[in-house]
Amino acid sequence: MVSNYLLLEEPIRMASILEPSKPNFFPAMTKIIGTLGPNSRSVEVISGCLKAGMSGSEKGDDIFIGQYLFTGRETTSVWLEVSEVKGEDVVCLIKNSAILAGPLYTLHVSQIRIDLPTLTDKDKEVISTWGLRNKIDFLSLSYARRAEDVRHAREFLSKLGDLNQTQVFAKIENVEGLIHFDEILQEADGIILARGNLGIDLPPEKVFLYQKEALYKCNIAGKPAIITRVVDSMTDNLRPTRAEATDVANAVLDGSDAILLGAETLRGLYPIETISTVGKICSEAEKVYNQDLYFKNTVKYVGEPMTHLESIASSAVRAAVKVKASVIICFTSSGRAARLIAKYRPTMPVLSVVIPRLKTNQLQWTFSGAFEARQSLIVRGLFPMLADARHPAEPVSATNESVLKVALDHGKAVGLIKPHDRVVVCQKVGDASVVKIIELED
Repeated sequence: MVSNYLLLEEPIRMASILEPSKPNFFPAMTKIIGTLGPNSRSVEVISGCLKAGMSGSEKGDDIFIGQYLFTGRETTSVWLEVSEVKGEDVVCLIKNSAILAGPLYTLHVSQIRIDLPTLTDKDKEVISTWGLRNKIDFLSLSYARRAEDVRHAREFLSKLGDLNQTQVFAKIENVEGLIHFDEILQEADGIILARGNLGIDLPPEKVFLYQKEALYKCNIAGKPAIITRVVDSMTDNLRPTRAEATDVANAVLDGSDAILLGAETLRGLYPIETISTVGKICSEAEKVYNQDLYFKNTVKYVGEPMTHLESIASSAVRAAVKVKASVIICFTSSGRAARLIAKYRPTMPVLSVVIPRLKTNQLQWTFSGAFEARQSLIVRGLFPMLADARHPAEPVSATNESVLKVALDHGKAVGLIKPHDRVVVCQKVGDASVVKIIELED
């Protein structure tokens, strides 16, 4: 395991812990993703979830107790031992007592290599119909075991035309995925750590070590890492347990970009309160995150000579920390520059201003940018803004409004920027990349 430091600011004043939390426009830099189900699909609830701090969502399942039962998910696990095989039927002996609760997703076979396709025919049908129609931003690739699983999924998406920009997040759920973690990380756009299924495959005392190591590798690679299964008890209760609250905070300190809520928002009684509570815990943990130590470790790991873009990104973060900037504004067309800035985990939000590009396939003209802007929502600290293609990067006349002015006005409107604040801007001017510091007037 790569040596990792405790990324915690020291010392922490005990009196400061007792002070009321200061309200903030952004509940947390760490993103929260909700799984939408019958209890959270109404416009009113979705609106409440967004206001509470939800950054993204995934479509949930509609199967619940009364229709089907399952083994090992959400709140409990049933251990089965195969005792007999009769044709297509498998007879199992239940080895422990448990109350089953939650939707049926799959049967997990512990520590067994399975030669089955990662994308089934049913998966491909759903992606090519519902997914294509809704132009999905991300594909969560369950049970990713090897790098070729990710490549096959990407090849399938590219054949669908409009989904060639969809990012593939590899969901690590078993030991085989752990064994090939490095090659999967290199191929995927991001990683989802399915801690529920991994908890079945791994001894309980090893799960936290895997989480720390996996998040560390994702951070260094500059790729988003998402964890699951944090506040299961809030499916039916208004408050998390002490262990769950501590788990959320530790996930933030370990380097998680986002937290994926499952049953808590899928069928839970308090989806809005859950998102708000998790966001507040994340925000408190971020206040004591040792960004200076992390920055130094990351720069040391990247080494020299840095690439041009990496150098600009690290310089922008260093400047923002030194001048105590309230926000970093990054102009980007692909989103790569903004993600590199986020890789260094600045203490202030990064406003990712996506500049649209005009594209053509010889049949029609379209603007890019919407995909890139939405995909920033899953990265820690990135808050996207899709620019108007009619606005120039810099004002060319007294009546022409620049993208920078629009970005600053947006920052003021949402409460990110106040009078006399300092703002670090990262943009391209001609062929040169520029990092500049702006001090705002009244």
